[in-house]
Amino acid sequence: MVNEKSSCTNTGRSKEEPHHSSPTERGNSLRRERQEGTYRAQGKMAPLLSLLCILYLVSPVVGQDMIYEEYVAQIQACPKECRCPPNFPRAVYCDNKGLKSIPKIPPYTWYLYLQNNLIEALSADSLRNATQLRWLNLNRNNITSDGMEKDALNVMSNLVHLYMDDNLLSTVPSPLPASLEHLRLSRNRISKIPAGVFNGLDKLHLLDLQGNKLMDDAVTEVSLKGLNSLVQINLAKNQLSRMPLGLPPSTTQLFLDGNNIEKIPAGYFKGLPKVAFLRLNHNKLGSSGIPKNVFNVSSILDLQLAHNQLTEVPLIPSGLEHLHLNHNKITSVSGSNVCPVDVGDVDDSVNDSVPRLRYLRLDGNAIKPPIPRDVILCFRLLRSIVI
Repeated sequence: MVNEKSSCTNTGRSKEEPHHSSPTERGNSLRRERQEGTYRAQGKMAPLLSLLCILYLVSPVVGQDMIYEEYVAQIQACPKECRCPPNFPRAVYCDNKGLKSIPKIPPYTWYLYLQNNLIEALSADSLRNATQLRWLNLNRNNITSDGMEKDALNVMSNLVHLYMDDNLLSTVPSPLPASLEHLRLSRNRISKIPAGVFNGLDKLHLLDLQGNKLMDDAVTEVSLKGLNSLVQINLAKNQLSRMPLGLPPSTTQLFLDGNNIEKIPAGYFKGLPKVAFLRLNHNKLGSSGIPKNVFNVSSILDLQLAHNQLTEVPLIPSGLEHLHLNHNKITSVSGSNVCPVDVGDVDDSVNDSVPRLRYLRLDGNAIKPPIPRDVILCFRLLRSIVI
């Protein structure tokens, strides 16, 4: 039986001894009871709030592309040398760690960062567990072609981005996964592109081979076969003496800066109907090496011919918007020579027949201002001229 006296909180009296409290005392008692009730409720809610907080932080990650079991397994399998952010569990950061080999990668990794290490080899076993990889960054390591084991990359059937800039490769790795969209191999020692290495790479949009040792016989129709969807190819700073052969018709951006190219074959760009951005800066092009209508391609928007040996402005298409001719040997410029249409036919209206040139660089030549009036009349849309 419950003692009635003990059940009366803070009165110190039994039921038989009624106490007539003042209004002030009754108000204080009610406030104390409310506070005690609040504290008890908060005590019960604290664990629940903590759980809800954890679920709030994790659920967006888990709910998007990972089930909870995968999330836990991914975090627990994080290599001690690496960092695996709980709010970005698909990514594993192993960069700048002085690693000489690749640690065991968690099975649900999509993004793997291994740049700025001392890795010399890439074996099939090193990434066999990471079959879900989409993005692999191996920039600035010491990987050689001899250290690339066969099928080391091919086992990653979901790989989209592969970055291997600033390594010691002497040839393009092979075989490559068919899923690749971006392949960056700049600043290696590549002198060879194996025949058929790009076969089946129908999704590859970007190929960066700048800063290597490629010569004319390495860049051929045979070596580039299979690049059916290529948009950008960067062959700058190699050892090319002629325009590369075998580029796919889908090419939109062609970068050839810093080579030894002396001439462009007539009709060269007829095989590249989509080329829009063309860079040939820092070559050995003279005006005699540029046929009169070689740039008469309606798709070209940006043409860069700086730091060459041109003595006159080449004929440009009406649709060109940016023209870089700085640091050549050009001595004069006139509308009659450079305007893609008859200057007399250009009126104030803005239509398809009006030349679209907006930016023109002529500095570093022997041209002295002012710019002739007929040049201004031709290029009505010019916004900037550097001379």
